Amino acid sequence: MKTLMTAALAGTMMTIAGSSAFAQDAYPLTFQLKWVNQGQFAGYLAAKDLGYYDEAGLNVTINPGGPDIAPEQVIAGGGADVITTWMAAALAARERGVALVNIAQPFADTALEMVCSEESGVQSTADFPGKTLGVWFFGNEYPFYAWMAQLGLATDGSEGGVEVLRQAFSADPLLQGQADCISVMRYNEYKQVLDAGIPEDSLTLFNFADEGVGMLEDGLYVLEDRLQDPDFVDAMTRFVEASMRGWDYVIENPEEAAQIVIDNDMSGALTLESQIYQVGVVGSLIGGPALDMDSYEQTVATLLSAVSPDNPAITAEPEGAYTTIITDALN
Repeated sequence: MKTLMTAALAGTMMTIAGSSAFAQDAYPLTFQLKWVNQGQFAGYLAAKDLGYYDEAGLNVTINPGGPDIAPEQVIAGGGADVITTWMAAALAARERGVALVNIAQPFADTALEMVCSEESGVQSTADFPGKTLGVWFFGNEYPFYAWMAQLGLATDGSEGGVEVLRQAFSADPLLQGQADCISVMRYNEYKQVLDAGIPEDSLTLFNFADEGVGMLEDGLYVLEDRLQDPDFVDAMTRFVEASMRGWDYVIENPEEAAQIVIDNDMSGALTLESQIYQVGVVGSLIGGPALDMDSYEQTVATLLSAVSPDNPAITAEPEGAYTTIITDALN
């Protein structure tokens, strides 16, 4: 009996030692999200919780974002190895000296839309003049200003133009009658509008991509100089592959993935029902991970035509803003 117990103890100690050695050998990566933990990032949360990153030899720390956290600033300050952010913010940061490079583009379609209430009377873009439109800023305003420039509409509230309401990240301006139309993410604020009891068939919805001013949303970015390190490139290749395994799981198991999101919710404000909805919508956006060049070119064209009175997105065609070295290795 004593011999069996000793053998069992020895086996346990060997397992612990092996796990410790694995943890020490795993490549450490800090991943900064664009927003708080929610279904928008379910693929990454699933990859971590289900052990996909561990199996890839990676020790991944996922840091949630928030309204006061800019992933571009975090990585520039050394607080992250890889970030997920919208291409508009990444290209703007690159032009301003933060040499971000897109290494993969899991989000192939855009979820940014503008929704208008029935009371607004807006049924087409021809009805925009004289209306108040809610717009997100902090880099999210670029497609809106490109759209208004395309329509020939002033954005200073002058006659024949539109009034711009600086919108918080909620649906409140529409629900409270402060704006005729507001910015929404299809997987987030749009659900808030529906949850308020507003019939979907009473709303007018505009998709920015359909209007010709789409921008690529959640992509993966690293600093350019890190790509000179073969070990880092190898680690990022494994990271992208494991992340896409996570997204595959989310698409195939939306309810289980929603529960993983709830388990990682630091606010306590999320509901399983809301995350099942969000995961379902986000899953429909996933493509890639290779960057689609037509979508990239539309994003650049949108940013170059965005006449923002506060802060132009980019002023010149970007160079070196993406690489295929990671996604090519996955083929």
